[in-house]
Parts: sequence; C-alpha cells; structure tokens
Amino acid sequence: MSSRDEVLRRIRGAQTLAPPAPVEVPREYRVGRTMPDAERIGLLVDRLEDYDAHVYRCAAAELPVTLARVLDGVGARRVGVPAGLDDSWLTRFDGEVVVDAADIPAPDLGDLDAVVTASTVTCAETGTIFLDGSPDQGRRALTLVPDLHVCVVPVDSVEVGVPEAMARLVPERPTTMISGPSATVDIELERVQGVHGPRHVHVVIVG
Repeated sequence: MSSRDEVLRRIRGAQTLAPPAPVEVPREYRVGRTMPDAERIGLLVDRLEDYDAHVYRCAAAELPVTLARVLDGVGARRVGVPAGLDDSWLTRFDGEVVVDAADIPAPDLGDLDAVVTASTVTCAETGTIFLDGSPDQGRRALTLVPDLHVCVVPVDSVEVGVPEAMARLVPERPTTMISGPSATVDIELERVQGVHGPRHVHVVIVG
C-alpha cells in the first residue's frame, strides 16, 4: 500500500466516526431580533462614531436644512447626487448639484466636493450601511470615488443585526456595505483613510 492509499484509508475511517451532518442548520434564533428605538439608534450612533463617521439626527421636515448645514460645514460647493434622489432634499443647498449619469466617466466623479445618497438598510450592531444601487443611491462609483459621502439613513430602515438587515436586501442587486470612512492599516499600524473609498462619511439619521 502506497503512502497516498494509507492517507486516504485513514480519512475514510475518520469519516465513518463522525456523526451525520444535519440536512439544514436551524437559523431562526438569529432572525427577527428587536430593540427599543432609542436603544437601537443609540447603538448605531456609537458604532458609526467609533468608525470616525460624523453623525447627525433630524426630523424628516428638517432634512433639507440639515443637509445644507452639513454641506456648508465641509465647504462643499459642487455636490453629486444619483438621478433618483428626492429633489426636495437639497432645496436649501445653494451650491451646484450635479446629477450623475452613466456617461460621466468615473474619474470625473473625483472632481465633486461631496455626494449625497439615500440608503437601503442599516445594521446597528455593526454600524454598517447597505447600498443596493437603487435610483436614490446610484452606481457604486458615485459613492466610492468622491472624497466625501453624505448618506441619509431613515430610522425605520435600521435593523438590530446583520441577519435582520440581510433579510431586507434583494440578493440580485449589487450591494455595497459602508462602515465609516474607507480605511486600511499598513505593517507599521499607520491608519490611512480614503484608500478604497471616501475619506469622510457623514450620516444623517432621519426620524
């Protein structure tokens, strides 16, 4: 018997000792978790700030004023938006609004001072915002190339954990997950932001 045959024989023998694998692994215990609104949003804010994101709270009626204040505060005068974004959101912003289109080369998006988008769902437990390319969120390049991303998160779109958030996504849509500004750490443990996406992320929680 060769060494190879001996190894295979031992593997087959070990497999007979293992219990049969379950046909389906139960996952019900990880779905449908709830948390009081104040606690859930507080957890989200804590996670976002821990990731160096800037967080703002406002009522729905105050969103245009809040967005204008955020954009003015960072000196943004030329702001990109996806084609499906609600027009009323930037009515109080007095700078230039550039509506994204497929024929705008991705490198040209780097000339924008900021981009404003909506979001699909957000996970409070991990501080992760999910974008799925819907008309009010736009193509992936729109939120990765500009240096600053302002993302609007409705309170009713915030779920407790990842399983609850994933259950609200459409699997066929391209999903981008954002957990604060893009960052990486080199071998010397020097943190560098903006390598794979925007260096600055501002999150406006509405509701």
